[in-house]
Amino acid sequence: MAHQQASDQANQESSRRGGQQTTGASGQQIAGKSGGRTGTGNAGLEGAGKEAPTLLPPTDIYETKDAVVMLLDVPGADPDSLEVILEKRELTISARSMISAPQGYTPVYVEHREGNYERTFTLSDQVDSERIEAMLKDGVLRLNLPKAASAQAKKIDVKSA
Repeated sequence: MAHQQASDQANQESSRRGGQQTTGASGQQIAGKSGGRTGTGNAGLEGAGKEAPTLLPPTDIYETKDAVVMLLDVPGADPDSLEVILEKRELTISARSMISAPQGYTPVYVEHREGNYERTFTLSDQVDSERIEAMLKDGVLRLNLPKAASAQAKKIDVKSA
């Protein structure tokens, strides 16, 4: 039990620092961190004020033979404010989160809060940056990061002498 609590505390501490690194089966590395920006540092997000907290979207990363797939939970994200920017090897995702109740309803209890989603990942050079695709559906942002041809596993035929 004490070991589990220590592990949970270490995971929480790592999350608070905002840094993590994931290595896929093929050795491909994706390092993640929170944007670290607050207040007026949220460039590109209209209406971002000092009161809006920066929210770190939970992310799942999967690897297939041909690509790395990232799923970011961004409930309430305004599609018009969503930005996915790749600069050099840094992939930054940002969006404004809006709370809205369905028409005719009044919120009684709301756990979702307004804020600015922001997360930055450092990609390896094994990602084909020209073919990255992004799609937002039902509060989940799906990023497909195709592997560069040189990074894909190749079977080598062995000839006997």
